[in-house]
Amino acid sequence: MTALYDCRDAFVDTLLTLAKDDPRIVVVVNDSVGSSKLGAFKAAFPERLVNVGIAEQDQVGVAAGLSGGGLVPFVSGASCFLTARAMEQIKVDLAYSRRHVVLCAQSPGVGYGELGPTHQSIEDLAWLRAIDGMTIVVPADPVETASAIRWAASYDGPSFIRVSRNPVPAIHDGSYEFVPGRSVTVREGGDVTLVANGTVLWRALAAADLLAVDGVEARVLSMASVKPLDVDAIVAAARETDAIVTVEEAISTGGLGGAVAETVVAVHPVPMAMLGFPGFCGTGSSDYLIEKAGMSPAGIAAAARGVVARKR
Repeated sequence: MTALYDCRDAFVDTLLTLAKDDPRIVVVVNDSVGSSKLGAFKAAFPERLVNVGIAEQDQVGVAAGLSGGGLVPFVSGASCFLTARAMEQIKVDLAYSRRHVVLCAQSPGVGYGELGPTHQSIEDLAWLRAIDGMTIVVPADPVETASAIRWAASYDGPSFIRVSRNPVPAIHDGSYEFVPGRSVTVREGGDVTLVANGTVLWRALAAADLLAVDGVEARVLSMASVKPLDVDAIVAAARETDAIVTVEEAISTGGLGGAVAETVVAVHPVPMAMLGFPGFCGTGSSDYLIEKAGMSPAGIAAAARGVVARKR
């Protein structure tokens, strides 16, 4: 059986390693030490963890101030609250002011599926894509998560990194290095391209296996960098496979799918399908909600067959 991993473990382990070598690194939480798995960081560096309580606007504002004072703040909290409640502070205090602050969005997408739409964070990517100067990263496994955290620690600007709580298999090997604006081809194919990230990347790979049985060879792009987007890889996919399906644990408009569609329509229009959530998801487990939205391996494969059938 394939081993599964909680990306929060990779997040914390990497943060601890970085903090041991860099005394500027601090963490700002919103009463979320437990849900962020930051107990070990608190024990190791109690004076470098600031808990503002359930006050996300203050949380981001405090982090901006700490950054202005020469520190490197990692802001950790549930993505649904971090983005929806503190959007003005993210826009003005971080992006407009170009502060070196890392937003670590815990339990994104439908990670809190059973708690319903109030706790689900499917809009975050679309919201933040509209903010100038914000780098948006959606890692798919622990290796990618750790690499993105290392990159963000050295990047002199604001960044937003999703940290999934739902167990995922390892996809990338130890040689992987996150670079903003660069994707990774994790499977070659010439008939259709599946562009995915986060918890649905492994599902896209499984869909490619299903398609291969039917003689359809699917290219699979791991697109952790939603902003900036790997435009060259998307244009190459459009020209070389003539059909694209995007898959994301987010609302189907405005996020990864929107970014890919904007690129394709401007350069080389091809049949596309954008898989994601059509709107409020209802209540249920993460797996149930993802499958209900057509993002199971079988659902992704069906969408791919549909766009292949629409080729000229």
